[in-house]
Amino acid sequence: MCYDRYVSICKPLHYRTLLGSRACAHMAAAAWACAFLYSLLHTANTFSLPLWQDNALCQFCEIPQILKLSCSKSYLRKLGHLAVGACLVFGCFVFIVFSYVQIFRVVLRIPSEQGRHKVFSTCLPHLAVVSFFLSTAVFSHLKLPSISSPSLDLSLSFLYSVVPPVLNPLIYSLRNQELKAAVWRLMTGCFQKH
Repeated sequence: MCYDRYVSICKPLHYRTLLGSRACAHMAAAAWACAFLYSLLHTANTFSLPLWQDNALCQFCEIPQILKLSCSKSYLRKLGHLAVGACLVFGCFVFIVFSYVQIFRVVLRIPSEQGRHKVFSTCLPHLAVVSFFLSTAVFSHLKLPSISSPSLDLSLSFLYSVVPPVLNPLIYSLRNQELKAAVWRLMTGCFQKH
């Protein structure tokens, strides 16, 4: 999404060339390949763990919960997961920061305030969703074991795995003026009834 914003704002005349169907297919294939390899790493690691016989998982199959059930020392496995995850997250984070720095440089040169507002209103919701996802995911995997509880782990897993994908279509559909007006009428109608 940040590359789409970058091209549409910083290189609008080259949008069709830079973001054609072939480029979109390559980006989607790269994202799916990274996700597949990362999940393959987790799956292979999980099936190679010796687990205690009488334990059962009572929540999402999150890696920290499975590692707690392991009867072996899993520090190297945790370190490997963190290293691979940190490399992927850091690469995405650098790409997002670079794209948005370029976008903000261009936006600040726009002479009209209305033009700047329009660009910011399309970019800031994406930044909010990405920030929400990254902050909850990082907190979930790097929190201290002393503050860990099954309900907190489940809540954090839900927050970073379900909420951002649900928010994305909502945010992008709210740019539609008719939908904004309908939501506003619905919200004001609900508050007037109570």
